Amino acid sequence: MPARPIARLTRKDLADLNAFRTVERLRSFTLAAVELGITTSALSHAIRNLETRLGVRLLNRTSRTVAPTEAGAGLALRLEVGFNEIGEALEALNHYRGRPAGRLRINALCDGARLLLARVLPDFLAAYPDVEVEIAVDDKMVDIVSAGFDAGIRFGGTVPEDFVAVRLGPDLRWVAVASPRYLYRKPRPVMPEDLKTHACIQIRTGQGTIYRWEFQQGDDRRAIDVPGQICVNETTLGIELALADAGIMYCLEQRVAEYVRRGALTVVLPDWAPIGPALHLYYPGHRQIPQGLREFIDMLKAACSRLPDSGAFTAF
Repeated sequence: MPARPIARLTRKDLADLNAFRTVERLRSFTLAAVELGITTSALSHAIRNLETRLGVRLLNRTSRTVAPTEAGAGLALRLEVGFNEIGEALEALNHYRGRPAGRLRINALCDGARLLLARVLPDFLAAYPDVEVEIAVDDKMVDIVSAGFDAGIRFGGTVPEDFVAVRLGPDLRWVAVASPRYLYRKPRPVMPEDLKTHACIQIRTGQGTIYRWEFQQGDDRRAIDVPGQICVNETTLGIELALADAGIMYCLEQRVAEYVRRGALTVVLPDWAPIGPALHLYYPGHRQIPQGLREFIDMLKAACSRLPDSGAFTAF
């Protein structure tokens, strides 16, 4: 029996198939449209046209959810393999170029973005003009593989297993800080438990829980459930509130080093400041590493090696 001829794919077919796999992966037309850089209506139109051409419904849509049909799930699985192969084939061509090219997608928590990326990216982009970089700042833990990212930046100890993790710098010191005006109105804390009588700026973590502030003096470790009228889910706003005399904030020392140096903020309980794991960049080890990512890692590590262990970063 003669082999069945393979259908010839047009450029539009490939674009629409990629659009479908993006919607199926994210289970959202809105999120997929943002990732693809098109409007939601254009994406919906592309999927409808694809289903019409194929004669098969690929997605079940309601006002709240998007889920693949049985046919859609099977197609998405095979497309993932095929598009990964295409991506790796294109990436392999970079080894024949004089310098890397392509697009890097990095998912970073807020502290990593502010401390590292803001200072390294300008030099990286100037050195590698053929590389485009997309940064998603998100303190929530994200499955970087399913979300389509090349790498993530998290604190050591929170990097998922089965990933290659690269340490980017020294271990990090955590401090509680407040403005001099706030401390003038309230008695300065002497022990971590004294915070229970203060206005603290609570922190909701990427896992959705309110963070218990950690302190350490020698072998004495304490975790305090601090009170407060305000709860934030990212550091920058918390620091701004502390600068506005709203209460005591807990964060990385490096995020507030410049404010402390200028006297705008004061470290509270300095003898109880704990040391936590360094920032790490991580990426899936089972895939070929994009060439641009290797150069990006090298530049991050070089920048960190030039910085002292304490007060290394300037707040932006």
